[in-house]
Amino acid sequence: MATVFTQPAMINYSDFKQVARALTIVENDLAESNVLLKSLTFNKPTPIIGITGPPGAGKSTLVNALIDVLLKDGSKIAVLAIDPTSPFNFGSLLGDRIRMASHFNHPGVFIRSLATRGSLGGLSAKTIEMADVLRAAGFDYVLIETVGVGQSEIEITGLADITLVVLVPEAGDEIQHIKSGLMEIADAFIINKADRADADIFANNLKKILTQKKHEQPPVFKTIASQANGIKEVADFIKTSSNFKNKRREILLAEKAYKLIQHKLTQHIDKKKLQQDVAEASEKGNFNLYNFVDTYIR
Repeated sequence: MATVFTQPAMINYSDFKQVARALTIVENDLAESNVLLKSLTFNKPTPIIGITGPPGAGKSTLVNALIDVLLKDGSKIAVLAIDPTSPFNFGSLLGDRIRMASHFNHPGVFIRSLATRGSLGGLSAKTIEMADVLRAAGFDYVLIETVGVGQSEIEITGLADITLVVLVPEAGDEIQHIKSGLMEIADAFIINKADRADADIFANNLKKILTQKKHEQPPVFKTIASQANGIKEVADFIKTSSNFKNKRREILLAEKAYKLIQHKLTQHIDKKKLQQDVAEASEKGNFNLYNFVDTYIR
């Protein structure tokens, strides 16, 4: 018989089965979900660390290395690894991260993969809710690794207390895109794979742009995550930043509220049925997508 969470505030990180069950209830909008979420209490100021950046930057490897460092002081760590959603079956494309496999059985680490559920930037209402379940469970850190699809990664700012933007030296050719999007949300930049050519040049160019664009210049770290080089400095930054009040708290809460309201207003729409309805309507003559949408939402 499935566990019914009548007192979700009692979720404890030491019982990973209970945490996993609570996340499943929330992710799938099961009957107990609403009661569970409304009953959550937060007994410690657990920071949510957003780790974002373009594909291929080594985010999973970086998270794995960060876990190693954060575990050294006995911290309990939860990871939400967000995977892209298949447009065909709406499930996760990547599943659990192979690079974090060494931590799957560690008693102080909880790892969960979830699909984006159609959110291009990797931040859905389910991500927000599941992150709050983990905060209430008593973890010391909640790490959220996003998909990495470019400009829309700014959505992570609506959830994370600390946002780390991971780049690689080859991103130098895309510096204008960085200026127009990711630069505005980063609390720190991490240039990973810093043993590659032109890493120092890229770091210096990034610092110059940051000086021009931001009053408070976020730090720029150089790491080689596969070798754990530079990871301690990133971990120290996270620990130090966790002690300061987030100046964007009101903005972050408004963004979270907007996402949750948006989800509540659209949760009755079945995307698979929507696909079928669009397909049927498009086979008829004079199909107009905008007329279809107006008809569908009435």
